[in-house]
Order: sequence, then C-alpha cells, then structure tokens
Amino acid sequence: MKRMSAAAFGLATLMLAGQAMAYVTVRYYNKDSKAHVAEAVCSGSKKEVKFGSSRTASVTIQGSGPCTVTLGNTVELKGGENIEIKDGKITIK
Repeated sequence: MKRMSAAAFGLATLMLAGQAMAYVTVRYYNKDSKAHVAEAVCSGSKKEVKFGSSRTASVTIQGSGPCTVTLGNTVELKGGENIEIKDGKITIK
C-alpha cells in the first residue's frame, strides 16, 4: 500500500513539474521607439509580456502553448517564431 502511494505521489509531482516548466519563447524585433506591453493568454491564464523599445531580443511567456498575444491585433504563438512589432502591432515573420 505504501509503495502505491509513493508511486502515485511521484507521478503527480512529475505532472506538476512538467506544467510548471511549460513556456513559449519567441524572438522579437521592436521597430518602435517605445516599449510595449501586450496581453498573452496561455493555458487559460493571462500574462503581461513586455517588449523593449527599438531592439531585437527574446521573450519567454510562462504557460504551455499555443498562446494568443494581443498588441494592436492578435497572433497565436507556439514557440520559436520570429515576430515583429511596428506601429504598435505584432506580426509573425
């Protein structure tokens, strides 16, 4: 009985750890001279995503993909995409 409980606990721990480490990472180029904050929804949870001004960088959004990101328009991100921000709108390149 104890072995079964330990096995069930171990399985539950692995499942939770897998969810905690879920994320979507994208590379972005912000052509605008101002920083932007977008709303992302991943796994039903809302997050804020910050894109620095006039730069190329990567951003990681916690949660499993696909994620919808809204900044002037809405795009769906699965991870690994290159995105561009221009005139306050986000596009996948």
